[in-house]
Amino acid sequence: MTENGKISSYENSIDTVSYQLFRFMLIFNGIVVLFNTMVTAHAIHGFIIEGNVFELITKFHLRMPYWKIPLIVILLYISLLSLLSIECHNHIELIVKLWLEIMACFGICFFSGFSYTGMVLLILADVMRNRIDWKKKLFYIMGLACYDLVLNSSLPASYMNVLSIKTIWSYYRYDVETMLTGAINIMFLLNVFAFIMYMVFLTLEQMSEKERISMLYEELSEVNSRLEKANKQLEAYTEESVRAAETRERNRFAQEIHDTLGHALTGIVTGIEACIMLMDIAPDATKEQLKAIEEVARQGITDVRQSVKALRPDALERMELKDALLKIIDETQRSTGISIKFECDASLVNFSTDEEEAIYRIVQEGVTNAIRHGKATEIFINITRVNDLLNIRIKDNGIGCSKIHKGFGLHHMEERLALLNGKLEYEGSDGFTINASVPIRWGSGEEEQSKKEAEYD
Repeated sequence: MTENGKISSYENSIDTVSYQLFRFMLIFNGIVVLFNTMVTAHAIHGFIIEGNVFELITKFHLRMPYWKIPLIVILLYISLLSLLSIECHNHIELIVKLWLEIMACFGICFFSGFSYTGMVLLILADVMRNRIDWKKKLFYIMGLACYDLVLNSSLPASYMNVLSIKTIWSYYRYDVETMLTGAINIMFLLNVFAFIMYMVFLTLEQMSEKERISMLYEELSEVNSRLEKANKQLEAYTEESVRAAETRERNRFAQEIHDTLGHALTGIVTGIEACIMLMDIAPDATKEQLKAIEEVARQGITDVRQSVKALRPDALERMELKDALLKIIDETQRSTGISIKFECDASLVNFSTDEEEAIYRIVQEGVTNAIRHGKATEIFINITRVNDLLNIRIKDNGIGCSKIHKGFGLHHMEERLALLNGKLEYEGSDGFTINASVPIRWGSGEEEQSKKEAEYD
């Protein structure tokens, strides 16, 4: 068994013992109260049978049949048990419950001649197991202690003209009376001992609970520390992966330039040098050489165009612009768990290649910046058309930025839009917001498709 398992088993055993002790006190006090009232009712019945109904007894006990005394006490104790089983959820409920318990306890003491007050310890045990602060518990402890002192004094009995148990039990022989009184005293001491043991185990239970909470807090702190460390490592790995991808892309592009344009230019330069040498001595050969140079130049242009075309997003090669935007949004949501809401009430067809790339890259870069720099959890993308302008608005709920330092992303957005005579605006007071405007060159000459509204959540 692991250390945590041992601790959990130890805590469960403490909880079980404290609960069993409380149940023992409930049953034990019921037995003592029933024994006390049954003996008292029997003594009163004996006085009645023998005709010794003297004046002191008639002052109270003979106002009702003697057999009703145990019945009333049992009903009061059942009421007390019901109150003790109620769980309180606030301080007001606890006060009301406590007053009702005190009244039930007083009724039991009243009908038993104030000879046994062990129920006060039962009420105190119930108060101690409630989850309230110690200042309020101390107030209740002091109040119940004063209540117990009053019950054990002669004031209630004399004020209410209640006969003492010693007077009633004088019906029995001296040795029997002494034995009964000793039994009640022993029962009271056993109840006190059970209460002390209950308080010991209740204290151990609360201490173990505090230790458990402390251990859980330490484990949570350790897990949080590990998560922060893992998050930093993941961020570092992500940044390294991005840098590596950028490096690979630059290397690939450089290789494309070297293999296509470099090769073509080298051939052109070499051919021109040959033409210069042949121009005077072999004009026909020079013409043939120039034709070869022309072919090399044309092939170079073709290769460069193919290389540039390879830089176009693959999604735009295979699908319409709107579908490509939905695809990148879906992939981002699935990979990051971030909520991205996409609304578009403008038609996204009939754009030229450079316009599609600009729109696609603006949305892509805006989402990337919101996640990487803004630490956003929600991103809102809205594309609308106002007259001959296509407006793209990207807003996130991230940390924002009071002082914006324009990096590569914003710089590239501005460059792309400048080539299209567009405009880029941004601000970081409430999250980060990007507003891009792209002139629509096809809108004035064609009928725009019916407006659509789509939301991708």
